[in-house]
Amino acid sequence: MRIVVKVGTSTLAHPTGHLNIRHVEELVTVLSDLRNAGHEVILVSSGAIGMGVGKLHLPGKPADIPTKQAAAAVGQCELMYTYDRLFTQYNHTVAQILLTGEDVDHEERRQNFENTINRLLELGALPIINENDTVATAEIKVGDNDTLGAIVACTVNADLLVLLSDIDGLYTADPHQNPGAALIPVVGAITPEIEALAGGVGSGLATGGMTTKIRAAKMVTASGCDMVVANGANPTVLYDIVEGKAVGTRFVGK
Repeated sequence: MRIVVKVGTSTLAHPTGHLNIRHVEELVTVLSDLRNAGHEVILVSSGAIGMGVGKLHLPGKPADIPTKQAAAAVGQCELMYTYDRLFTQYNHTVAQILLTGEDVDHEERRQNFENTINRLLELGALPIINENDTVATAEIKVGDNDTLGAIVACTVNADLLVLLSDIDGLYTADPHQNPGAALIPVVGAITPEIEALAGGVGSGLATGGMTTKIRAAKMVTASGCDMVVANGANPTVLYDIVEGKAVGTRFVGK
């Protein structure tokens, strides 16, 4: 199975912006095990700006573009150093790919990206993809890594896209405001009613929310790929998700 796993900032970092060591180590262990089992794994990882905030001792996520880009430049180094060190313990080679919106919107550049990632998989590498926040501006941004994960999944003809976040899945109402809200385990079609259930953005260091996840689901399910939204607090849920068990919300590919 070819699997794209997107992990959000809230899973990788504490609210301070500093690395959540336990979560990252567990994530790498599970992804390495899935790779050992014969699956092709691609990781779309948020966290560069959040980790840069921690490394630079900033009071919170910056509002201006130059400081965001500076935080991304610092945080991306920390992020890839951590992934390289941890995956190497399991004898897996990682590769970094940083993208902007232009790289996926421009036909020739998108083809170059597709060729590169397919060759990396053939060579047994584990690609780690993030938006190139150091140079991306509003005009050329993908915007969020839920959408980037969907673009990657469609580009590589993935069988499954998993979005790990700080939410358990799609609910019938906002669970923070309505204690009677129920988790929706399976979505067979993305109707206007399903889209209306999406809320706003996520945590302070993150850029996504359920709205971006619904948008990602529309993209990947149209190409025949399943997508699961699940809580990344315990990365071992990936085992059950890959086996098709009921975890979070599964959007079924057409």
